[in-house]
Amino acid sequence: MKNLDFDFLKITWIDAIDVILVAIIIYYIYSLIRNTLAVNLILGMVIIVLVYYIVKGLHMELLEAIINKFMSVGILALVIIFQPEIRRFLLHIGKTTFLQKNKAWWGYLFGSKNIEQDNLLRIKPIIDACKSMKKSRTGALIVFVKYYDDEFFTNSCEIIDSKISKRLLESIFQKHSPLHDGAVVISENKIKSASCILPLTDNNKLPAQFGLRHRAGIGVSESTDAVAVIISEETGEIAYAKQGRVRMNVSFGELEKLLNKDF
Repeated sequence: MKNLDFDFLKITWIDAIDVILVAIIIYYIYSLIRNTLAVNLILGMVIIVLVYYIVKGLHMELLEAIINKFMSVGILALVIIFQPEIRRFLLHIGKTTFLQKNKAWWGYLFGSKNIEQDNLLRIKPIIDACKSMKKSRTGALIVFVKYYDDEFFTNSCEIIDSKISKRLLESIFQKHSPLHDGAVVISENKIKSASCILPLTDNNKLPAQFGLRHRAGIGVSESTDAVAVIISEETGEIAYAKQGRVRMNVSFGELEKLLNKDF
């Protein structure tokens, strides 16, 4: 009787790292596509692959040739179909790097000890405007981006490029303002644009009471590195969207902490 070779069962520390990294990638991909239409697209592609192997096994040459032609452009089709998810995945990686997460510590070590205090001063007019709009139940969508993408925002927005102020934010979202129907985009410590039309989320499991503002706020946080503050016109409730997830009924204390961390 031949000796069985079990060398393939030997696991080295490189193999363990390999498995862990693949698991992390799969987890990130899952976290980005769950509750989106991408799940259905992946399911459809898996079904096509299964049908292809069944057809191939049954020697159905015509159908096999058709599916084979379709699958021959698979990589290109994947890039086109999953472009938003790929973009989110790369942004997600960039946001979770060591330097990105610890940039406040680097600033502190190199002498910028007042960075948090300065940031709170920048946030104050935004918080004050949110307080006023919550009280008056004025609907609002304020988007914060670290890097202003001219191509993404400019085509559907009115350029403002102004200093952040409570009065200006209130004026923009005032019901009779021509700019109120859309989002305000804040970047580089300025109100860059207003009346922005944003992509809506594909998430089909959101509560029925979510209107276009909530869906647009969640959608822009899915496709870019943005975070969004949403004020409901019906209830005055404040929501906070980040990475496709939304936190409801945010207090002003929580809002200040969130913006200080993300803005």
